[in-house]
Amino acid sequence: MLARNRFLLLVVVGGAALAIISLSLQFLNLIPTTPVVDERPFQGADGGVGAAQGKSRKRVFPAHTQQPNPISEAYNYCNTPNHTEQAWEGHSPADYKLLSVQVMIRHGDRYPLYSIPKTKRPAIDCTLSVSRQPSHSLLNSFISHMGQGGRGHWESPLSSVPRLPNHSACEMGELTQTGVVQHLRNGQLLHQAYKHHNLLPSNWSPRQVWVETTGKSRTLQSGLSFFYGFLTDFDWTKLTVHHQWSTLFCGSACDCPARNRFLEEEQRRQYRLRVADTELERTYADMARTLGLPTRQLRAANPIDSLLCHLCHSLSFPCAPMADTGSGGCLTMAQFAVIRQQQLDDEVDRRRAGLYHKYAILAMYPYLNRTATKMERVAKGNEAGRQPRAGGEEVFSLSSAHDVTMAPLLSALGLEEARFPRFAARVVFELWKSPPMTQGQSKKKASKAEKSKAKNGELFIRVLYNGEDVTFHTTFCRSHDRHANQPLCPLKNFLSFVRRDMFRVVNATSYQEACYRRPG
Repeated sequence: MLARNRFLLLVVVGGAALAIISLSLQFLNLIPTTPVVDERPFQGADGGVGAAQGKSRKRVFPAHTQQPNPISEAYNYCNTPNHTEQAWEGHSPADYKLLSVQVMIRHGDRYPLYSIPKTKRPAIDCTLSVSRQPSHSLLNSFISHMGQGGRGHWESPLSSVPRLPNHSACEMGELTQTGVVQHLRNGQLLHQAYKHHNLLPSNWSPRQVWVETTGKSRTLQSGLSFFYGFLTDFDWTKLTVHHQWSTLFCGSACDCPARNRFLEEEQRRQYRLRVADTELERTYADMARTLGLPTRQLRAANPIDSLLCHLCHSLSFPCAPMADTGSGGCLTMAQFAVIRQQQLDDEVDRRRAGLYHKYAILAMYPYLNRTATKMERVAKGNEAGRQPRAGGEEVFSLSSAHDVTMAPLLSALGLEEARFPRFAARVVFELWKSPPMTQGQSKKKASKAEKSKAKNGELFIRVLYNGEDVTFHTTFCRSHDRHANQPLCPLKNFLSFVRRDMFRVVNATSYQEACYRRPG
């Protein structure tokens, strides 16, 4: 069965549609050279079970030699868990030590947020069953383990959010079984990638793990699915699940007037492009005529959201009964393709305009600053001769988020060409330390900083997107010579970027200045 993918109209705060396409990536000087591969059996479209077929490394950033196909891009977006997964997480030069891992995920496959008037809603069961495909070897034990969740610690209001999807007829926006399986696989992939690095000891302490989510059931359940795949049968009494009230994960630093202005400008750009697309207007009119609706009402129902769900779950597109007025019939793949093509065209214009990138810089600074601070704290705790902190340092962090979180994160990092966050997408930040220099390697007239590096080893960062190393495509490490003595990106590059350099795009030197300086 083809990997099915849907692309939804992205609504950021007020509702800006976004998307990001792709380029090619290479992996140099990484040891080992073989990625973790998930080759579990899957059930095909005909109901038969077969081995997942291996394929060449997916191209996260394919060269723009031809126009993207809107249908194949939509299938890619679905991320149906029926193919081989490769994970390049956990790879480094020999003898390097992995100090910490911070992961942001987008929730898995969900039911539509909108319904199309005068049509039947997609018939999807949102309860979990090991006898229904797609399934996973951990699904049964996961269901059982979630039943013990009352032993965990939950920040308000998360204790009242269901830990499993539980409606035989899915509710709007509810996580599906596909979404649960996607993240069980993600978590298991990272478990395999890191199990030889001793990232978390078997007797890990509550201080060493951080899990956070928005208040939506689909993000909470996705985070739990991922964490269970990563740390099967974890001790609930050690886990606290933290609540993020904002989809930007900005904590107490969410107020930023300039960010809102950039978003409003971006939304106006998007609107102008959309209304100028005559083919899109004709398509919406044809669809509305078929369903016997005013065109404005159909637009308000955001039909692409529901159509993507039909596509991802191999369901026929919705139909309306024939009427005396001449309306009636079914929506078509050709109509869907026109809407998707407009979204792809919008991606190109969005990059050209640059407004979204400015918005993204200010939207994601709080999260990136927190990421940098955590890395600094772990690095300090690993300095030679330092007494370990009681309970250890926070070495694993999981943020379960939305497309409106991950899309600006990718843009802020300078990954403007990266593929738009599919269901169950993941961004991973790894902190590495090189081995200390031997006495013969150190310089006689070394500076204080160089002596510290010689004693403690140097610090490096890797950034991965859906299992692919994209570090050298980020703004802060694009110019780093990966063929130098150190093939990884120095952590100092990332710290300088977050604390100062990223604000150059908005002609400022700090978050405070960028947010509150009056325009003009």
